Amino acid sequence: MFNLAPRSVLRSRRLAAARLLAAASLLSFGAVLHAQEIKLPASLTMTAYDTGSSGFNMAVAIGKMLKDRHGSDLRVLPGGNDIARLSPLKAGRAQTSAMGIGGYFAQEGVFEFGAKDWGPQALQLMLASTSCNGLTLGVAKDTGVKDIKDLRGKRVGFVVGSPALNQNALAVLAYGALTRDDVRIVEFSSYGAMWKGMVNNEVDAAFASTISGQAREVDASPRGLVWPPAPAADTAAWARVRKVGPFFYPHKAECGAGGLSKANAIEMPAYPYPIFMAYASQPADLIHSITKAMIVNYADYKDGAPGADGLELKRQNLAWVLPYHEGAVRALKEAGVWTAAAQAHNDALLKRQNVLLTAWADFTKASPPEDKDAFYKAWMAKRKAALTGAGLDPIFE
Repeated sequence: MFNLAPRSVLRSRRLAAARLLAAASLLSFGAVLHAQEIKLPASLTMTAYDTGSSGFNMAVAIGKMLKDRHGSDLRVLPGGNDIARLSPLKAGRAQTSAMGIGGYFAQEGVFEFGAKDWGPQALQLMLASTSCNGLTLGVAKDTGVKDIKDLRGKRVGFVVGSPALNQNALAVLAYGALTRDDVRIVEFSSYGAMWKGMVNNEVDAAFASTISGQAREVDASPRGLVWPPAPAADTAAWARVRKVGPFFYPHKAECGAGGLSKANAIEMPAYPYPIFMAYASQPADLIHSITKAMIVNYADYKDGAPGADGLELKRQNLAWVLPYHEGAVRALKEAGVWTAAAQAHNDALLKRQNVLLTAWADFTKASPPEDKDAFYKAWMAKRKAALTGAGLDPIFE
């Protein structure tokens, strides 16, 4: 005999099934709508640090996601220095870059970017990675160096045309109360060449992310690798660091070469890296789509390269030293993380960017000196006057 349910029970079951069907339809519609919101061209180009660097590896992992999810081929161009990474963007041959802190120097129009062919650049953020790694001077273990102050008289690597790497090295040295006059500077043509110099015993210390492939290579070599600590407790030392590199902060590095782990963490300098950015002139819809794809498809690439997990939405610093692109702001608003405070901070940074761009335009129209050194000196004076006149800190003088 059949056990027939009462009509009221059958009606309840039919209603429940209808609700489930409606919910499934809404989810399906939402997925279609989401796919429509992200519109990417068939191909994109992004620049990054040298092949094997953590920034390059993350860009490749994101490229795979863009191809798998949105059918867009991402070409990643390695560049040995900041000029090489930004030149394709400036010339319109690339849309975005996985930069280091050189993007900040470019915005400020300082160091190599204070030259006649450059000046302040209107670079703006998309997303940046803050992971378990640190960014500091890696030191060959065979030097016997334990602390940053022990680098006095040692060989420190610089990269020609890369103010980020060079200024960062000087900022870390400042923790140990050292300047460039206290060490022996050895110049290289690229980031990769500098770290090959570490393997070949041409240099004793070089700046890197703890998770870079180059750092792991030195760690596995006969020389070995150590990361001298920079504890936050030494406030005087950190004041010296920030005077040279205001973008640094103390961070416990728990991953990377040199035996770093949660059980063997070392407090050292850090800042977000890589910093995915684009020129303000890039279309807002394009930057919105790239940024949104990186946000909603985070699970697809977070394990694709060391440090990629640092691009998680909750790890984004919305009050850092560079403004966000309007397309990225739209994506962050849609993700529910953009706040009134973030908007106020961004507006202030955009004001700074505009002051710098206006100062450069006025400076270059006024027949500046032809001599390279005289040009830079005159520009820095103009820059300082413009920023202080607007009630802003010049930072670099």
